[in-house]
Amino acid sequence: MKKIVFIFIISTIIFSCKNKETKDVVVEKKTVNENIVTLTSEQIKNADIVIGTPQTKNIHTSITVSGHVDVPPQSLVSISFPMGGYLKRSDLLLGTSVKKGDALAVMEDQSYIQLQQDYLTAKAKMEYLSTDVQRQKELSDNEAASKKNYQLVLSEFKTQQILMKALEEKLLMIGIRPEKLNVNNISRTVNLASPISGYVSKINVNVGKYVNPADVLFELVNPLDIHVAMTVFEKDIDLFKKGVKGKVALADKPNKQLDVEVILVTKNINENRTGTIHCHFENNNNNVLPGMFLTGTFELSNKSAIVVPEDAVLRYTGKQYIFTAIADNKYELKEIETGGKENGFVEIKSQQKTDWLQQKIVVKNAYTLLGKLKNKITD
Repeated sequence: MKKIVFIFIISTIIFSCKNKETKDVVVEKKTVNENIVTLTSEQIKNADIVIGTPQTKNIHTSITVSGHVDVPPQSLVSISFPMGGYLKRSDLLLGTSVKKGDALAVMEDQSYIQLQQDYLTAKAKMEYLSTDVQRQKELSDNEAASKKNYQLVLSEFKTQQILMKALEEKLLMIGIRPEKLNVNNISRTVNLASPISGYVSKINVNVGKYVNPADVLFELVNPLDIHVAMTVFEKDIDLFKKGVKGKVALADKPNKQLDVEVILVTKNINENRTGTIHCHFENNNNNVLPGMFLTGTFELSNKSAIVVPEDAVLRYTGKQYIFTAIADNKYELKEIETGGKENGFVEIKSQQKTDWLQQKIVVKNAYTLLGKLKNKITD
């Protein structure tokens, strides 16, 4: 019995020791920082590692953005015909240039004839009533007729004036000048005139088709007022002001740069954490069309920034890093976010709980440390 108790006690002690060792190992693994690498003094000497500190400089920031060619609402015109009708003729093609007042199409419908008839009939009656009003007034003044007759004629005259004015406006809406209309030039066709100078961007109808007043037949674009809408990240939007100059290029013509100037910076950020800047072309460009994709570069004003030498910044797996010296022969890899570049220096963005000006960083041969760190992790 004593032997059994003794064996049980020994087993319990051995199990407790093993369990403690296991816990110690787990704790030790949790405290390992895989971003820290340690070199010997000889390795540092052979690798020619140089330590420096970030500094504050005024740098000229250059930002690359992308966007598209856009058109303001006042320069994109949808063409409809107020009375509807059949499209009798149109020679337009996509991209056709037109001037204000040019005939875009010829429309045909019997309702045009009826409108002209109504106007000329109303005009003839108006001429009669005008004479009759004058005659009744003279009779009333001479007490040769009752004032009631004069008032009735005058009321009818004013009603006819209203009808005439309404018919005149309808004629003007379809492009017919009322003062030039007479019995000899009544027509079943009407020209659809262009309200602006520009080019045809859409054609939604074909010859012989009947169109309703709400149907859009054509769309015209004024090329003198097209502009660029560029997408800018939230962190950079405050750097753009009205008047900032830049250069843009079409995606298929990257070497042909076009000068632009910022005219408006939006005051809101969307769900993608981006905003929009609107730019005008400084020269007329007939080769750009609405919707075309663009890339652009904007040179911004000098600003104070914390910078490090370009050799200190490491690019690895699509991210950017630097090594900080945290003790003798010991270095830590830290991810950073960079800004503008100038004269061999790169801006590093501020981070919470990190005072970069108080940090010591590797400014030369940092990639040697990165290789050593990754080999250590692999091993």
